[in-house]
Amino acid sequence: MVDPTSIPISTGIVLSGGGARGAYEAGVVQGLMEVLQPSVRPFDVLCGTSVGALNATYLAAHAHLPDMGASGLVEHWRELDVATHLRLDLRGLLGWKRDWGGHEKEQLPKLVGRSLLDARALETIVRDYVPWEQLHDNIDSGRVRSVVVSALHIASGRTTIFAELAKGTSFTASRDPRRMPRLTRLEADHVLASAAIPLLFPARRVGNDFYCDGGVRFNTPIAPAIRCGAQRLVVVSLLSQENGSGPQAPVGDRIHAYNSPVFLIGKVLNALLLDPLHYDLQVLDRFNRMISALQTALPPDELEAVQRVIRESRGLPYRRIETLVFRPSRDVGHMARERANELQASRFSSWLLARTATLGSLWESDMVSFILFDSHFAEQLIELGRNDALARADEIHAFFERPIATT
Repeated sequence: MVDPTSIPISTGIVLSGGGARGAYEAGVVQGLMEVLQPSVRPFDVLCGTSVGALNATYLAAHAHLPDMGASGLVEHWRELDVATHLRLDLRGLLGWKRDWGGHEKEQLPKLVGRSLLDARALETIVRDYVPWEQLHDNIDSGRVRSVVVSALHIASGRTTIFAELAKGTSFTASRDPRRMPRLTRLEADHVLASAAIPLLFPARRVGNDFYCDGGVRFNTPIAPAIRCGAQRLVVVSLLSQENGSGPQAPVGDRIHAYNSPVFLIGKVLNALLLDPLHYDLQVLDRFNRMISALQTALPPDELEAVQRVIRESRGLPYRRIETLVFRPSRDVGHMARERANELQASRFSSWLLARTATLGSLWESDMVSFILFDSHFAEQLIELGRNDALARADEIHAFFERPIATT
């Protein structure tokens, strides 16, 4: 049995956004816990965007448990029901004022913007499933060093990094003007703002400002985890390994799909929320290789001079970060389309789901994979994530046992 905190190494987990695909993250975490069988929590820095923010805050709120509540998280995902969690919002589609989510005396509405889906079921999940006071207690006690939730500040177009930190933990702010850190006490509204996928859910107010899904510009918050002091990272992407690798659909099917707004929305969401991680990991790998080269080529005093310049320019020196990355080993879009067809043929008659399922080609199923809040689909993704983790048991043990470079 591996005790991943037998030495004082800060380990972060970074969870991406992707709507209903987030069940895969729960499965990966469940598999990790089965492999590690930890006597204490394996992660002390938790960062997430959109549905990843929900999963991250849930795990942080259960950090007093050895498995960080992984079993409970999986059970909540299994409770999803399309009749409840996938309902069209007619008022939102028409742009009418909503009469829920705020108080009559408030001058600013709680929700703004047109949206396809009713957000009330999501709000119930975030407010009721995450024990917020326990989350704060876990941070105040130092069981968790930091929890980070990313959302897009609509007025400025800047990504806001909402972070709650334990005493003695620092967050080194980025010099990047596109990102704005805000130390705060995290609440349900921060997660709901991070999960407000444009076009699907309305933008949400936090304080006097409005926010939408952080994944629009910052879907996998690797940098904030590093700036919170994490020395190694487990990163869970929701972009399938097989994505785009299969044969293209016939030209006729593709032309038919291009004329569909549902298809275009799915492709936009895929590009905004899933694609950037590959580039971020490439950048991190380049930094790791550059650091290794500098350490080999430069004497200590010259290396320190280089790091001093780097600190002045970015607020933080470069350091090597070990990563363990998980991606779905099956095409999640394909899985979603198969399940949507089953629902369409049986008991579910949602126009949106039925319209998406009839697009025809396997790679035209991006949209449905974001919105298929269905227990059977969630179960498939949970098992996929769990099996993807279990298949890499040796790699997981090696990752958590490997010593960390101090420079």
